[in-house]
Amino acid sequence: MNILGISAYYHDSAAAVLQDGRIVAAAQQERFTRKKHDARFPAEAITYCLSEARIALTELDEIVFYDKPLLKFERLLETYIGYAPRGLRSFVAAMPVWLKEKLYLRETLKKELARLGGCKPRALPALLFSEHHQSHAASAFYPSPYANAAVLCLDGVGEWATTSVWRGAGHHLTPLWEIDFPHSLGMLYSAFTYYTGFKVNSGEYKLMGLAPYGEPRYTELILQCLIDLKDDGTFRLNMDYFNYATGLTMTNGRFDKLFGGPPRKPEGRIEQREMDIAASIQAVTEEVVLRLARSVQRETGEEHLCLAGGVALNCVANGRILREGPYRDIWIQPAAGDAGGALGAALVAWHVYHDRPRETNGADAMRGAYLGPRYGAEEIRAQLETLGACYAELDEDELLDRVVDALCEEGVIGWFQGRMEFGPRALGARSIIGDARSARMQSVMNLKIKYRESFRPFAPSVLAERVADYFELDRPSPYMLIVAPLRAHLRIPLTGEQEQLFGIEKLKLKRSELPAITHVDYSARVQTVHADTNPRYYALLRRFEARTGCAALVNTSFNVRGEPIVCSPQDAYRCFMRTEMDWLVVENFLLRKADQPHCEKDESWMREFELD
Repeated sequence: MNILGISAYYHDSAAAVLQDGRIVAAAQQERFTRKKHDARFPAEAITYCLSEARIALTELDEIVFYDKPLLKFERLLETYIGYAPRGLRSFVAAMPVWLKEKLYLRETLKKELARLGGCKPRALPALLFSEHHQSHAASAFYPSPYANAAVLCLDGVGEWATTSVWRGAGHHLTPLWEIDFPHSLGMLYSAFTYYTGFKVNSGEYKLMGLAPYGEPRYTELILQCLIDLKDDGTFRLNMDYFNYATGLTMTNGRFDKLFGGPPRKPEGRIEQREMDIAASIQAVTEEVVLRLARSVQRETGEEHLCLAGGVALNCVANGRILREGPYRDIWIQPAAGDAGGALGAALVAWHVYHDRPRETNGADAMRGAYLGPRYGAEEIRAQLETLGACYAELDEDELLDRVVDALCEEGVIGWFQGRMEFGPRALGARSIIGDARSARMQSVMNLKIKYRESFRPFAPSVLAERVADYFELDRPSPYMLIVAPLRAHLRIPLTGEQEQLFGIEKLKLKRSELPAITHVDYSARVQTVHADTNPRYYALLRRFEARTGCAALVNTSFNVRGEPIVCSPQDAYRCFMRTEMDWLVVENFLLRKADQPHCEKDESWMREFELD
């Protein structure tokens, strides 16, 4: 049986295909269209997934959409009525797209699918709809390694639910309770993302990265005025301070007055105040998530927890659940946001609609999240020739030696191999890598390669069997969704004078033997690398370890600021040439920047991608 799942029309549209319950392919639309967070109908992502499954669209048994638009419309109407007349401007702004497109989503989808499949709408497979949080819960539980687990979904909002709790047992997924809009932990975090000058639905991870530079001075203020947090983790927001239910912004004038001024302008200077606010909302978020996780364990008695929804990408909170929570282990869907809803919707059809059983064997079913396209040598060679690139084609042994040489010389390398990752993280298939021991690597990568804010940390890739040598983490973290402290013996103690430094000044200090991946609070967002899911990246780390004794590398996504992660060899070469990367690896093809045809410095591409 072939099932296609789709998410679209909000943000991060995506497609995923199951064959007899097995995940065959999944990809985000943005990777193909080169428009970050592309929310349009995922035609290219569907085309790719079908090609990977080697079937035509009309050969599918079912197509499943990841939420129910009529329920969402009901929520919009009830919200506007509840706040009337305050929400009139927002209502007027939202209605045209609803009346034109979203309210008739079934027909819109059928037209798009028929166009893509080259058939009449009546020839299409059955079109089903799953609820938004059901899709999230399914994406978290069904691919997890657990036979039974509690499931916690946290996001901005779907139809009504913003927080939902489920129990997974075998192939059954039972809803237990939920918290509904407008009371939303995701919206609360996004409100602070907006207030500190970052882009909502995109800049939340920047706020998380900024938090360690600040002091949580506003935590009590947030708890006193903005959120009524109960002992069991349930909460209600004080909507007097938020504008997202009725207006066109996230926060309002009362919120500004509470924090002593208007929101920071995007791209404006980041002051200590923004850092302190980031630290404060991060602390509140962690407290809410921890209390919820503990309550859910008490209620269900489960030893394992599965997480999904955009808030599940808060890897600092995830790390605290793992270290301080009551669970034996946790598992987080790597595409925890709306993109993963496409996969969850397909899994709902297989396990719920068709009542198909599920088997577990101790490993998860995401196959390392390497579910996107890969390119063969012939196609890569053709693309590089078309671009006029100068390259050497090497066997793997020589290639790895040359890459290790470059890493040891503090070179920055574009690393493109295998199937593209599904989800927001680069996991060694579409990555930029460097030597984690280099004291200059973080600033070089941030300012000359990624063109992004200097405060943002980089993550380490580490051999799975050596993770405990470097971090206070004793288990796999293959999806870079757990933050863990660096081992004490690797830290460099600060002097009394250095301890007194504030904010961004902390960034300039060498804090550990792995300075490129150590955040200012001695933490790191860890990716463990495994031989069975990414053998070539694993082999590279092994080779680097044999040469240097170090089993960790810097790993950041292969893109520049505002650009989706590269998908094709052509995308990779273009990004390589636009930045100051030293080397590019595309499967067995090695390219050195100094050998490439000269091209005039062209910064027009910086206008091509909208800043995130």
